[in-house]
Amino acid sequence: MRSVIAYTGARLLLFAVTFGVLYLLGARGFLALALAFLVSGLVSYVLLSKQRDAMSATVAEGIAGMRGMGERLEQGAAKEDEAQQGADAGRAEQNGRGETPEQDGRGEAPERTDGSAPAREDTRP
Repeated sequence: MRSVIAYTGARLLLFAVTFGVLYLLGARGFLALALAFLVSGLVSYVLLSKQRDAMSATVAEGIAGMRGMGERLEQGAAKEDEAQQGADAGRAEQNGRGETPEQDGRGEAPERTDGSAPAREDTRP
């Protein structure tokens, strides 16, 4: 992260110095901004190549770490699903009738206590 801040700071400093020199030479307004942007970009391409390489390496490492995070999240979700399925199976065994906790003795879902309606199956032909 330090290399990103150092590179950004150096680019801003080069832009400010370039703008100041152009202002002293008589460039004003949009012309000064546009020329300062172009000139500072060219100068930073030459002078800040080491800092740019260090920054790109830092950013690439960060992106690689983010890609690995998705896999870790999927593994954690799979473990959580397995634990939930095991808990549901344990409740069904305790029920003694082999029914899932979502069903009552008629094979239907019991009424919900939170006030929401249970999901209904589509019985259209």
